[in-house]
Amino acid sequence: MQERLPTSRFGRGHQLGFSLIEIMVVVVIMGILAALIVPNLMDRPDQARAIAARQDIGALMQALKLYRLDNGRYPATEQGLQSLVAPPQTGQAGNRRSYMDNLPNDPWGTPYQYLNPGVHGEIDVFSLGADGQPGGEGNDADIGSWSSR
Repeated sequence: MQERLPTSRFGRGHQLGFSLIEIMVVVVIMGILAALIVPNLMDRPDQARAIAARQDIGALMQALKLYRLDNGRYPATEQGLQSLVAPPQTGQAGNRRSYMDNLPNDPWGTPYQYLNPGVHGEIDVFSLGADGQPGGEGNDADIGSWSSR
């Protein structure tokens, strides 16, 4: 017995592929989804760097508070954050311990800044942001111990 395929355009039979209209509809839907989702995903690395900087600054502030408890004062600006990893020189008064194993760089690869006395508080620990320059907006904004979020 022979199977007979319909010769009519509208007859019954097996579809061999997708029509151009179906493909175009799928491409348009994918384009709309990409236009809505991609901008949100592109901003995530910058948000992650800012969060990492805030966490590092929080850890540095905790180490500085421990330093103050042991030594009665925060390190001077000239001593900087280095005083958290290197014990004071023999001639200096105070505790002879380190408070961190190493000093992290900010997520953009530059060292964190330290001021005593600070501009925004008793002491300031901050990152200069993506541009490495004071001030700025967006990704270039400074992130410091004074910023809560």
